[in-house]
Amino acid sequence: MSLPSPSTEPTLGRLLQDVARLMRRRFEQRARAAQIPFSRKQCSVLTRVEHEEGLSQTALAHALNVEPIVLVRLVDRLEAAGLIERRLNPRDRRVWLLYLTPAAGPVLEEIHRLSQAVHEETLAGLPESRRQLLTAALRHLKTNLSARQPGETEPPSAAGIPAPLKEYVGKDA
Repeated sequence: MSLPSPSTEPTLGRLLQDVARLMRRRFEQRARAAQIPFSRKQCSVLTRVEHEEGLSQTALAHALNVEPIVLVRLVDRLEAAGLIERRLNPRDRRVWLLYLTPAAGPVLEEIHRLSQAVHEETLAGLPESRRQLLTAALRHLKTNLSARQPGETEPPSAAGIPAPLKEYVGKDA
């Protein structure tokens, strides 16, 4: 018995992966050209903290899908650059909460400018109606995959994550 021959058409998963990879690469190219001295991952940390100041390091590691030790190194560098500060959680002194410093403002403005340029480049030639349809379709896919399975009380990866982050992770990132 022979297996069916694979389709020459890329799968949805492969297309999504390729587009995301190419967008990351383009952002990195633009960031280097703009002489931003931070990695793409450090930029991701800054933008997540901007949207959810006071987030714990553990919750941020989960949101960015990185190991906590990797996040600690990223935050260490951003803290040394004066862009992020750690504050002890008043309810649990073992937990560090992350906040932006005023110096992060201009850096974030440049990150947003570059992100918007990549966004526009990615969607170039696509009419607004198709852009809206694409966004709606991707939100739908995300909702499908984020939904709990029958009998599941809590998604395993979300255990221990504060409720505000669970809501944020479920929204468009």
